[in-house]
Amino acid sequence: MTVLDYFLVVAIIAIWATLIVNLILTVAGFLEYLRESAKAEPKLPEDPPFVSVMVPAHNEGIVIIKTVLSLLSFDYPQDRYELIVINDNSSDNSAELLRNVQKEFGEDRLKVINTDAVTGGKGKSNALNIGLKHAKGSIISVYDADNTPEKGALRILVAELLENDRLAAVIGKFRTRNKEATILTRFINIETLSFQWMAQAGRQRLFKLCTIPGTNYVIRRNILEKIGGWDVKALAEDTEISFRVYRMGYRIKFQPKAVTWEQEPQTLDVWFHQRTRWVKGNIYVVVKNAKLLFKREGRPIRFDLLYFLSTYFLLMTALILSDVVFVLSVAGVAHSDLQGFSNWLWLFGILMFVISTFVTITTERGEIRFSNLLLIIFMYIVYSQMWLAVAAYGMVGYIREQIFHKQAKWYKTKRYK
Repeated sequence: MTVLDYFLVVAIIAIWATLIVNLILTVAGFLEYLRESAKAEPKLPEDPPFVSVMVPAHNEGIVIIKTVLSLLSFDYPQDRYELIVINDNSSDNSAELLRNVQKEFGEDRLKVINTDAVTGGKGKSNALNIGLKHAKGSIISVYDADNTPEKGALRILVAELLENDRLAAVIGKFRTRNKEATILTRFINIETLSFQWMAQAGRQRLFKLCTIPGTNYVIRRNILEKIGGWDVKALAEDTEISFRVYRMGYRIKFQPKAVTWEQEPQTLDVWFHQRTRWVKGNIYVVVKNAKLLFKREGRPIRFDLLYFLSTYFLLMTALILSDVVFVLSVAGVAHSDLQGFSNWLWLFGILMFVISTFVTITTERGEIRFSNLLLIIFMYIVYSQMWLAVAAYGMVGYIREQIFHKQAKWYKTKRYK
């Protein structure tokens, strides 16, 4: 075997190990879906707790009113929740729009906190910490500024949380509101169904693990205060706070009956910036907690640490090696005796990816289409390579920020009418 062959073997093992883990999570997630869908919705007690719903918003004038009206329309008892919008150093017409809605519904129902460059403008975590200081609820709920949750979402989340004292938080499912806008949003729709919420369901079934997604969730206020709120240095504040919750000995549960609809990036540049922020944010969390990997106190988060490490380090390196070997072989610069074998494994990997992904989207009404089957094939070839570019760029960006001691900047995702 040549040196190139050894590299190829390492790449094949790493890629297939990751594929198999994700396949196991997908199967487990599908079984969890079948179990949860057969259950009745959890019920609220006669005297439900007071909830503070918080929305961090920076220059969200395009979408904020639709979101606010949706959040004020929950079927949760109207006198048992408040809505707090943190209008964070916005330079658009958000303040005026929110003021008009506030006049209609009253300050008891809708609180608006307007920050400036001194008090705010430092990212989502900082905005949430500001909102927490003004919140009255014993339970805190968070939604992004582009969300339109279904009417029962908050009621289902809170009812689920109250059924188990060991639950620190309950997370819902988010769907793509603008999935038909572009081919990119169609990719994202499938990614969301198959690799985000289905993976959440699989991790819940196998390891009793879930990661707070950043929107459509509830968390107990007393636990938030114990851990000191949100980490202002974290771009992926949701993953970071999830790790701290688990280290305290509490659990997070996924409840797929609580659904919100959100906008997704419609253009490649917006998607690239958003996903790069995710990568850098998750790498920050992994590095921050890596020392716990082989310590007893890190046991609750060990699987997630290994999962993130394998995804952002091992898998990324393996995919780059595989692509390099393929390009060199096609160009005739180098020859690998294993290239033919590797190609067969690659084709089998595509088949496995397509079948498992299509099975997961059959759980959603309207997604069982032949066009989606073709899209999944195209997604493996194109979208996976796009993610590889994002992961590599995010990794380089994170390293550069650490070397030059720069604070990572929050990139606001563009909204659409």
